[in-house]
Amino acid sequence: MTPVFPRAGVSLPTAVRAEGVWIEAADGKKYIDASGGALVVSVGHGDPEILKAMCEQADRLSYVHASAFTTEALEAYAEELAPVLPFESPFVYPVSGGSEAVETAFKMARAYHLARGDEGRHKIISRWGSYHGNTRGALDASGRAPLRAPYLPWLDKSIHVPAVYEYRCPLMTHPNACGKEHAVELERVIEEEGPETVAAFIAEPIAGATLGAAVPPDDYWPAIAEVCNRHDVLLIADEVMTGFGRTGLWFGVDNWSVSPDIIVAGKGASSGYWPLGLAIASEPVGETVAGHGFVHGFTYSHNAVGAAVGRAVLRRLTDGDLVGACHAQGARLIGELRAVLADYPLVGDVRGRGLMIGIELVSDKTANTPFPRSRRAAETVVEAARERGLLLYHSTGCADGVNGDVIMLGPPFIVSNDVLDQIVSLTVEAVGVLR
Repeated sequence: MTPVFPRAGVSLPTAVRAEGVWIEAADGKKYIDASGGALVVSVGHGDPEILKAMCEQADRLSYVHASAFTTEALEAYAEELAPVLPFESPFVYPVSGGSEAVETAFKMARAYHLARGDEGRHKIISRWGSYHGNTRGALDASGRAPLRAPYLPWLDKSIHVPAVYEYRCPLMTHPNACGKEHAVELERVIEEEGPETVAAFIAEPIAGATLGAAVPPDDYWPAIAEVCNRHDVLLIADEVMTGFGRTGLWFGVDNWSVSPDIIVAGKGASSGYWPLGLAIASEPVGETVAGHGFVHGFTYSHNAVGAAVGRAVLRRLTDGDLVGACHAQGARLIGELRAVLADYPLVGDVRGRGLMIGIELVSDKTANTPFPRSRRAAETVVEAARERGLLLYHSTGCADGVNGDVIMLGPPFIVSNDVLDQIVSLTVEAVGVLR
């Protein structure tokens, strides 16, 4: 029996090597990584330039405490990152992952308001059907019921507004002006709570695993940004899954030309080569917080090796025009999936942007009826795909917090047309086991 505390309660194969879009197990079987892990791997596995940058930095300097030193790697990374961000003169706070980045962003928001004398602003508003991480504050803001349920005695500090979920939109105006209606509801909640008590609103530009790449209507983000700005509520864009090219543009908010106050990122920032997360403040927020003092920190924040890896991934994305490749390959993949699954009775929706694609499974397509949780539809499809050498990602509870199954695809941006064709074919085969 292994002494490792398992992430999953099933026996797992042992991965021994990976290259490009392929992962090889100890028994010699190869798998197409069609989900990039958890939509993490963007530039592909085993990239020699990224591995070289990691090793060279570790050889020179692996660790110093951020309260004692900065490093050349960190300064260079922040400098090269700035031009691709959706605001100018950013303040970059590197941490070890998305959850830490969200916690950092919440504290930044609180520190910003304290520095301006708004001591009453402490409340965080988020959405149901969201996921922001598994640390306590991030989980409290998250709106995924199954993940929250065991820890509810520790939660319920955050305030939630309805999910933005066009496939199951309950608004009377749907499909017209849904985004503006959501903004009206956010404003109603801010005013009900008292604007002087609200610090920030956090949301994923495109919903991640909880709702399976659910894209908001085009009027949503501009209207939300206007409400937040009018009430001096900081807008935090959770770009942990959408950031660094995953939607076919550098950041998810770029799809709507919105400039948030704070961005949180992870996953694609290091493409899985290093545990790296980022909380990035706009100039007004960063200057205000830095000038007043920020009571916060982690042992491994501002890590030099992480910065070197992030910089190498950034260069790979830029020099190889991989963000453009993601846009093109994403359009091809979602187009082919929609074409072959259009008449499939157990697929309700194929959605997404770039190489962030969700397939919602339903028991009745006419009524959008979800499978009951007891059917384990998503797990069945994922296992069928694994047997065929294809790795997919899945989520459950999308319809009502318990029922509802989504399959997600998010291969590395370097995926070829031939492999895309294999992904489509094997995905259709795997979904077919539900018949």
